[in-house]
Amino acid sequence: MHLVPLPALTDNYIWLLHDDEGQAVVVDPGDAAVVEQALDRRQWRLRGVLLTHHHNDHIGGAAALRQHHGVPVYGPLDPRIDCLTHVVGDGDRVTLTAPELTFEVLSIPGHTRTHIGYVGAGLVLCGDTLFSLGCGRLFEGTPAQMLDSLDRLAALPGSTRVCAGHEYTQANGLFANEVEPNNPTLQQRRREVARLRADGQASLPVTLAAEQATNPFLRVDTDAVIDWCARRGVDGDRVARFAALRAAKDVFRA
Repeated sequence: MHLVPLPALTDNYIWLLHDDEGQAVVVDPGDAAVVEQALDRRQWRLRGVLLTHHHNDHIGGAAALRQHHGVPVYGPLDPRIDCLTHVVGDGDRVTLTAPELTFEVLSIPGHTRTHIGYVGAGLVLCGDTLFSLGCGRLFEGTPAQMLDSLDRLAALPGSTRVCAGHEYTQANGLFANEVEPNNPTLQQRRREVARLRADGQASLPVTLAAEQATNPFLRVDTDAVIDWCARRGVDGDRVARFAALRAAKDVFRA
């Protein structure tokens, strides 16, 4: 199985998975034209669409792709998504025969209340819940919900490759550095990302193990994050520490 990040809109990634026979599935197609161009250029055949949440930059092209290709569209139960053929939720499995893929569905609310992710083929397709060196804003959920979702993702094998919905890594790295300026693994990751972006390459996917070593939102129980919170008068539990991190990131300006 092969993985291609298709840049779309301002900073989105539409994830395209395909086999050696050119059978393809796309994840969060915010722009149908980007997908159609990729398929036409490579002569691939679209066999399915996976959606993680209702925001238009993730679903905007799904209806057109369904109509044009007659393919199934999987996603969470949410009245704001009106193009689904298959509603899926926590613990469900999505099984495709071409390309041959099976995904487990995880409920990972916080960014939105119905957000889901897909785990399979050594990947986690996590939409806007987990970013490299960051996490999504809390548009509908609570800090406790988001932290629980991140904990679920962090419990996956470290070799799992994180496929997030946006190219935010460099900007996230600036905030992560404010929290853990003395983390050498973070500094190495930031240098790596700078090289990738300078060469016009995606900073994703990245292994979950790398994120666990560098992403402050997955590190709320580390001494560094506890100390960062304490210096700001936050001495509460891990949910309070996560909430403090997220609130600081919301207003952070490099």
